[in-house]
Amino acid sequence: MKILVTEDNERVSSILKKGLESQGYRITICADAESALKEVVKVDYDLLIVDIMLPRMSGIELSKRVKSLFVGLPILMLTALGQIDEKLSGFDAGADDYMVKPFDLRELYVRVGLLLKRPREFESMEAADFLTYDRIRIDVRRKEVTSEGVVLRLTPKEYDLLSFFIRHKETLLQREEIARNVWSKNFDTGTNYIDVYINYLRKKIDKDFSPKLIHTKSGHGFILSNKE
Repeated sequence: MKILVTEDNERVSSILKKGLESQGYRITICADAESALKEVVKVDYDLLIVDIMLPRMSGIELSKRVKSLFVGLPILMLTALGQIDEKLSGFDAGADDYMVKPFDLRELYVRVGLLLKRPREFESMEAADFLTYDRIRIDVRRKEVTSEGVVLRLTPKEYDLLSFFIRHKETLLQREEIARNVWSKNFDTGTNYIDVYINYLRKKIDKDFSPKLIHTKSGHGFILSNKE
C-alpha cells in the first residue's frame, strides 16, 4: 500500500519513511503541502500522513483540499499541538485520526494499519450521482449538500458524517459504529467529539428546517429519521 507523508522536518520524515517501509509500505515524502497536492492527484495513495505545521500552506488547509477531491482517502494528522481545539480543527479539515508528537512508532503502525483496513464506504458512494433522504440531497460529484434547495456549507467531517447517516437512514447507530466508519477504529469513543460534530450537523440541517432529522436515543445512539 502507498502512503504519502507530508512533513518538513527531515529527521522526522526520515524516521517515518524508514519505519513504515520496514512494515512493508511504499512511502513518498513531501516537505510541503503544495508538493503533496500535486502528488495526491498524480498517484492513487491509500493513506496520507500530514503534519499540521507546514511552511506556506498548513496541514489543515492541505487536508481540506485533499478531502474536497478524494473524500474517502484517509488522513492521519501528526502534530505537536495537542489541545482539544487543535484536534477539532483537524477533524473539521477531514482528518480521520490524530497523533500528538512525540509518539511511539509502534502506536503509529497500529493506527496506520487500522486506517488502511477501514472500509472506504465513501468510494462506493461516489459511484452514485446523488444521495437523498427527506429534504436532504447530496450531489456526490460536486460534494454539494442542499436542504429544500438551500445549499448547506459543511466541513469535510460533517459531510462524511451526514453521508454515513444517509447511507444508514432510519437505522440506530451506536457511537462505536460511527467512530469506526467516519473516523477510525482507534478513535477514542470516550471523548465527546462525536456529540460535538452531531451538534454541529444538527445546527446546519435541522435548526431552520422541519421535520428534525437527527435524533438521539438516550443510552443507545443516534438515528436519521423524519419520524419523531
